[in-house]
Amino acid sequence: MEQNLVVRALGALAHDSRLAIFRALVVAGPSGMAAGEIAQRLGIAPSSLSFHLKDLTHADLVAPRQEGRFVIYTANFEAMNGLIGFLTENCCAGASCATSNPANCCGEE
Repeated sequence: MEQNLVVRALGALAHDSRLAIFRALVVAGPSGMAAGEIAQRLGIAPSSLSFHLKDLTHADLVAPRQEGRFVIYTANFEAMNGLIGFLTENCCAGASCATSNPANCCGEE
């Protein structure tokens, strides 16, 4: 993962609301969640939610898709796994260690 994108992703996640949004979308899985449902579930005002989703999208951690009149947001698991991989690539000085394999997230193999 490119270091500039890593910095943007970490910056985007370094806020309580954005971290909560991203975690909720990870739980929602590949089906994602409509913006209104995110706002209701997390108690975030729609105007604030829009700002936070834009920041997460710019960091490539979240992807929007149009379904009728709704915008559905999903976590970008590939970017999340890339970020985790970047942060742990020098773990244990290259020796085998007990970190879990992030590639197995959401049943991916």
